[in-house]
Amino acid sequence: MAIPDYQTIMLPMLRFLADGKPWSIRDLNHALSDHFALTPEEREQRVPSGQMPVIVNRASWSRMSLRIAGLIEGAGRNPVRITPLGQSVLAESPDRIDVKFLERFPAYKEYFEARGQGRENAAKRSPLVVDDKRTPHDLIESAHESIRQATAEELLSRLKTCSPSFFESVVVRLLMAMGYGGVAGHGSVTGKSGDGGIDGVIRQDKLGLDVVCIQAKRWDGPVGRPVVQQFVGSMDYYRAKKGVILTTSTFTRDGMDFLARIEGKTVVLVDGDRLAELMIDHDLGVTTTRTYALKEVSNDFFDEDGI
Repeated sequence: MAIPDYQTIMLPMLRFLADGKPWSIRDLNHALSDHFALTPEEREQRVPSGQMPVIVNRASWSRMSLRIAGLIEGAGRNPVRITPLGQSVLAESPDRIDVKFLERFPAYKEYFEARGQGRENAAKRSPLVVDDKRTPHDLIESAHESIRQATAEELLSRLKTCSPSFFESVVVRLLMAMGYGGVAGHGSVTGKSGDGGIDGVIRQDKLGLDVVCIQAKRWDGPVGRPVVQQFVGSMDYYRAKKGVILTTSTFTRDGMDFLARIEGKTVVLVDGDRLAELMIDHDLGVTTTRTYALKEVSNDFFDEDGI
């Protein structure tokens, strides 16, 4: 079963708390994972930021929603327990508890009406949760991923229209930005003929004892085995044991399979999609236009026992 959205978690969570006993957040998350029969991989799957498992993130939003409505109590690391109002809701035997269901409770409506900018526009403010299934964190991550994908597509489009010489300089600069070349090394475009199509070289030490050869293919069609095989052979021109082929397109299966059979050399293939992602990750050809800082309440700050 797929990891449930945070609203689907609400009713099972309230049912676990129906015994009236205090539940630790850890035990509650384990119980929910068992209830939805999550696989070990699903239990460990993390949100894009990597800060916490997806199921833990979604369960926390479910908890917050139920607490705001007054159906449960306990915040931060404190144990969670059901309230008399929560018991009365379970007595109704609802088929589902979600955002629409919680809007019947004044405390829930008042909480979201108080969110926003400027008191005079309270009636017009949008609630924190604006999606049927996704949490605000999910929406932010989704929007970020959409923007990143659009940026990658624009980068790739621009790379395909730039001059071959500029593209060669881009891939050398990218590898240098990734740390190849180190402090003492340097990278350069070869600009030579007769070297078997080696477009750039990174010398990772001052004496050039450790060399990385580069080939840049600004192509529309896939790069096949003949190109890959020729590049591997041409690396001998620089006595190199490491190489990278980067392209704006893709690689054929026989080209990739050929590398699995060579010995004594390590060659990495970077297709267009990966190339654009690497440029974004290493701030090459992109500009940061806006930064958002997401803040959460610090449980350590309110740990009175630690004072």
